[in-house]
Amino acid sequence: MKITLTDVGKRFNRDWIFRHLHVEFSSGQSIAVTGPNGSGKSTLLQVIAGAMECSEGKISYYDGPQSSLQLIPFEGIYQRISIAAPFLELIEEMTFEEFLSFHLSFKTLLKGLDPLEAMESVGLGKSAHKQIRYYSSGMKQRVKLAQAFFSDAQVLFLDEPTTNLDADGIALYLRLVRDYGKDRIILVSSNDEQEYRFCNERINILDFK
Repeated sequence: MKITLTDVGKRFNRDWIFRHLHVEFSSGQSIAVTGPNGSGKSTLLQVIAGAMECSEGKISYYDGPQSSLQLIPFEGIYQRISIAAPFLELIEEMTFEEFLSFHLSFKTLLKGLDPLEAMESVGLGKSAHKQIRYYSSGMKQRVKLAQAFFSDAQVLFLDEPTTNLDADGIALYLRLVRDYGKDRIILVSSNDEQEYRFCNERINILDFK
């Protein structure tokens, strides 16, 4: 798996959020996108994920063996990515079990996992039949992490992944990275080092203003 960004930029009205971004990501890489609040980190993740269009440049996804990579059509990208982010809304009228079942109508679960095991892995097995609207903010974040990490996706976009998590939740997040992050492309948008300390590459968004 490979993602290439060629001279990518994004602007809102006349204000450029970032410009002239040339970078390449491959399977097994973990990349932190850093910078102060409001600098455009989340915007960059959304642009790479295809949730927003770039204002200039080109983003390409490739799949297959490194020796014979094939360009992925835009409409096929969503099958290969998964996202956990504050801007994503949960369907709070659903139980966790219902929400995960609904999510799995669009994505498949990692091989070797079943839904109950997935819910128990994030400490919510006993709350699986409770509506999400009754969850605490930390429990809701665990739901977001579960649907991201346990989807059979080659690329993970993690925007401020420990939002609302206590010490146990942060430890859970790091375990998920350790146990389920191997051989994937992981992009973490954060200004909190504990969220991206494991990353082997860093991009400071301020370098592309």
